[in-house]
Amino acid sequence: MTGTETEDDIPLGERKTVTDFCYLLDKSKQLFNGLRLRTSETSYLNEAFSFYSAIRQRSYYFQVNKEDRPELVVKKLRYYARYIVVCLLLNKMDLVKVLVKELSEEIEDYTQRFNTEDQLEWNLVLQEVAAFVEADPVVVLNDNNSVVVFSNRMLEGSTPPLEQGMVVGQLILADALIIGNCNNQVKFSELTIDMFRMLQALEREPVNLATQTFKQGTLEPNEKPAKRENPHKYLLYKPTFSQLFTFLSASFKELPANSVLLVYLSATGIFPTGHSDYEGPYDFGGVLTNTNRDVVNGETMQKRNQLQKEMHCLHPGDLFPFTRKPLFVIVDSSNSTAYKNFTNLFGQPLVCLLSPMVYPKSVQDQSQRGSLFTLFLYSPLLAFSSMCGLSSVRRGLWDRAQEFLCKVYRDIGQMISRSRTIDQAFLQFFGDEFLRLLLVRFVFCSAALRLHKLFRESRSFPESYPELPKQDTVESSLLQKHVLELAAMLDVQGALDSPPTLDFQWRDLRSTYPRTPHPFLLLNVRSSQQAKVCLAQITRTRVSTLTR
Repeated sequence: MTGTETEDDIPLGERKTVTDFCYLLDKSKQLFNGLRLRTSETSYLNEAFSFYSAIRQRSYYFQVNKEDRPELVVKKLRYYARYIVVCLLLNKMDLVKVLVKELSEEIEDYTQRFNTEDQLEWNLVLQEVAAFVEADPVVVLNDNNSVVVFSNRMLEGSTPPLEQGMVVGQLILADALIIGNCNNQVKFSELTIDMFRMLQALEREPVNLATQTFKQGTLEPNEKPAKRENPHKYLLYKPTFSQLFTFLSASFKELPANSVLLVYLSATGIFPTGHSDYEGPYDFGGVLTNTNRDVVNGETMQKRNQLQKEMHCLHPGDLFPFTRKPLFVIVDSSNSTAYKNFTNLFGQPLVCLLSPMVYPKSVQDQSQRGSLFTLFLYSPLLAFSSMCGLSSVRRGLWDRAQEFLCKVYRDIGQMISRSRTIDQAFLQFFGDEFLRLLLVRFVFCSAALRLHKLFRESRSFPESYPELPKQDTVESSLLQKHVLELAAMLDVQGALDSPPTLDFQWRDLRSTYPRTPHPFLLLNVRSSQQAKVCLAQITRTRVSTLTR
């Protein structure tokens, strides 16, 4: 409608189209703003998707390219960008690829028709989303070599169950702050790949998502479902310290009784510049917060007194006030162990899961596509496969490996719950399904890295506060056996080392291999590979059967 036209001049059919479009546009703006994932209500996400789909299906932007008005084309490009974000959050990767192709064509047409200053910016947007879609280091292939898309949200029954009669805390994960401030990491919009993965790890898979239909106006933005299925989340991309502290304070203030606040930090490490006689919570450095000053490799170029602390850094001591309520912290940073230096001043449950500080070069080279530690918390099988050098896995093998991991998770859950020396803080959080799954995946990650041939430094292993009892969990002989079995299943045994000694359960072994003459023939075997060779020679059994 031009400036000289009135509403009466528009034919009735076109007037309805304009009215519908304006309604859908306003509604989608409201819903998209609600997707800064601060509500975590999947109904908003689904309804936003239905509105963006309706705009595309009805070709509301079809006439835009015929007009000589670049501002209208920019609106169309922004629509595509927002639609892609919604599809990413819904894990609709097939549709994302179609939309990216259409966006690429639209940007090419836009840059050819108009000589505007934002051409480079839109090309950068296209590059970012293409890199984001291709960020997963391992793909799962069907028999026809097509890529299978899996959701890594929490599925019903995927969390290891609590043992009958087990006494755990009744705390519920209510709020989560997901903070991303890593340099040179794949991102799209204001969402890094690590933020996206942690976001997915804290979501339940919507039931019958593909078959759900939504009517216009079924749920207003200010309406709330009867029960919150997912924790309330704040996504903060490169926040300043003031912004971060403001959101921490707001979340802390609104945290309900018997609830947990989770803080996820994916950020560049800041290390202390001097040494003091007294080492307090501000003497170990921390992680970088955003600043207008130039930063190179986590070190500010502006010189300052060696005795002063870094201002643009979240120190462990900055979190002390928030330990007055149950606090669960995950730090993925090159200075993660700074957060081991906590003091539980108020006696509330407090756990920190800390990433390795250094990685082997082969892993460092992949860091732009996301951290290996966060990848383990998001999808352990994806991380394990990548760590062992795989780039693709067949669908059938993937499904069998996932089924095997479910058994491993149950065993890890029992290790944690039955340990006599574990800190009670872990059990206080174990009643919540999200936190239980994160703890189980953390233990699996720690065990897998300890067995990998390239991970040799102690700084290359995850740590925690309070410290987990290693013999009961990450260095358990049963868990080590499971990790080796998974490697054998994926045919990547060469990437791992077996533990120094093997604890064979001879009763089970004799029942499986009855022709093995005497157990003492293998007493001097010190590696799993040697054991396989010896047993195969003795029993004339294929080596691969040992991995069943």
